[in-house]
Amino acid sequence: MTTPRKGRITKISGNMVTVRFDDPVMQNEVAYIQHGTERLKSEIIRVRANLAEMQVYESTNCLKIGEEVEFTGELLSVELGPGMLGQIFDGLQNPLPEVAGQCGFFLKRGVYIEALSDTEVWDFTPLVKPGDRVRAGYKIGSVVEKIFQHFIMVPFSLPGSYEVVTIENAGRFTIREAVAQIKDLNGKIYPVYLSQHWPVKFPIRAYAEKLKSGKPLVTRMRLIDSLFPVARGGTYCIPGPFGAGKTVLQQLTSRHAEVDVVVIAACGERAGEVVETIKTFPTLTDPGTNRPLSDRTVIICNTSSMPVAARESSVYTAVTIAEYYRQMGLNVLLLADSTSRWAQAMREMSGRLEEIPGEEAFPAYLESRIASFYERAGVVRLYDGSTGSVTIGGAVSPAGGNFEEPVTQATLKVVGAFHGLSRSRSDARRYPAIDPLISWSRYSSFIDKKQKERGHGILRKSNDVAQMMKVVGEEGTSLSDYTDYLKGEFFDFVYLQQNAFDMVDEATPKERQIYVFDFIYFILESEFIFEDKDTALHFFQQLRQLFKGWNSSPWKSQEFEKTEKEIRVFLLGRLKKG
Repeated sequence: MTTPRKGRITKISGNMVTVRFDDPVMQNEVAYIQHGTERLKSEIIRVRANLAEMQVYESTNCLKIGEEVEFTGELLSVELGPGMLGQIFDGLQNPLPEVAGQCGFFLKRGVYIEALSDTEVWDFTPLVKPGDRVRAGYKIGSVVEKIFQHFIMVPFSLPGSYEVVTIENAGRFTIREAVAQIKDLNGKIYPVYLSQHWPVKFPIRAYAEKLKSGKPLVTRMRLIDSLFPVARGGTYCIPGPFGAGKTVLQQLTSRHAEVDVVVIAACGERAGEVVETIKTFPTLTDPGTNRPLSDRTVIICNTSSMPVAARESSVYTAVTIAEYYRQMGLNVLLLADSTSRWAQAMREMSGRLEEIPGEEAFPAYLESRIASFYERAGVVRLYDGSTGSVTIGGAVSPAGGNFEEPVTQATLKVVGAFHGLSRSRSDARRYPAIDPLISWSRYSSFIDKKQKERGHGILRKSNDVAQMMKVVGEEGTSLSDYTDYLKGEFFDFVYLQQNAFDMVDEATPKERQIYVFDFIYFILESEFIFEDKDTALHFFQQLRQLFKGWNSSPWKSQEFEKTEKEIRVFLLGRLKKG
């Protein structure tokens, strides 16, 4: 636009300001508030007559009525291109290390830095030639980013079919230099760069077909993979009270899950946890590639001390980056921690907009917003026949651990798996603290269905006997019931629990899970000879200790095979013959 469209502030309410305008504006348009030498980024969230209500992604301290606002005519967007892996961005895709270098320890408002370096050069290799027909999402070339071949694609915003006019030969280019030119059916020329922009609140749909999620995503967490699996391209949630281990579980999943790229959205979490994640990840080694874990990770950081409105942008920025790497045929895992903080930000802005509140003052559109976020997960078949996926796992932090609150309930309606964390399990140091009695999954596991159901059954039976013993005591329980109780405790201790401080036990590969679960199934189905309850208790205590050593033995090592033989010999002494 030749002349900028401007307005004036008429009202300020926390992180929401109302602006009077004369020229037309649009919903979700980005605007900047001019406050002295500062330009504060904002987004229009509602338009009424000639008044635009905007959420400000910065602190609104010292703003005044009558200050000028400039409308950009653009939607809230991110820049997508090589250079994102290993980066730490805020919710507006500002690279935080660069912002800290410019501002010091205390980040200043109104400071915005380009997400990707415009001076770094990339070795470009063309994949098309002049005359080829392409469309949005087609791969026209590639560069090497960390451990991946980063494909350069036709901008997702271009509709229809195009012809390649020119394509650069292999060489070194920055993201600001055009590497190709394409023309539409009317002869209009469009340049193609190494990077492109995309509005975060719109899903990327430059693919041939969206497929059904089916193949299990191996997280190497036994409790998840065996009993409550997650499908590649599926969705799951991890609700739990404070201190139950949500963040640790997500960090372990990000390290060991069999995916190509991990995007972490720290949405409104405590700064201490986020700082720990930022400091820890660069020092960790990816067990799959023996390279730094940060080489396949993007962190979107928006702590509880940052402006509340920015929580919404951080969630959408993260899922858009995840979709971008999916377009390259990669499998991406997005971990959002936590969506409750995002919902609380929506509640605050809804209150300032004076909307009719829903349950617990959350906005009436809470469910639809949460559903639209999780719907951006999935497996897609790209135009070249390859597939890519985005798997979304969201942590939920219900107040007081109450799973009946609106955010948890709205999430449960749309996700495919529910991993409910239990305060009692975390207090008992049973990690991961996922409660197997309340959790569920709609996805299929690589564990035999009959064996999985037997495992569930023995856990329920063990819990029933434990509750009964609280009333009648151990002496009022039959030996048979007491043995079922010990079997359930044994299964929980040796298989469902994992030691995150043990290099072997912290992550279990698929083949080992199948093998060990089959062995445990044999034990759960077997009948043993016990003279009394003390004998049964002593037997299972010894068996637990043997299995504990077995869990710490590397898969198929001499130590592993030796311990297995010891366990089998030990079992023979108590197995009922015939």
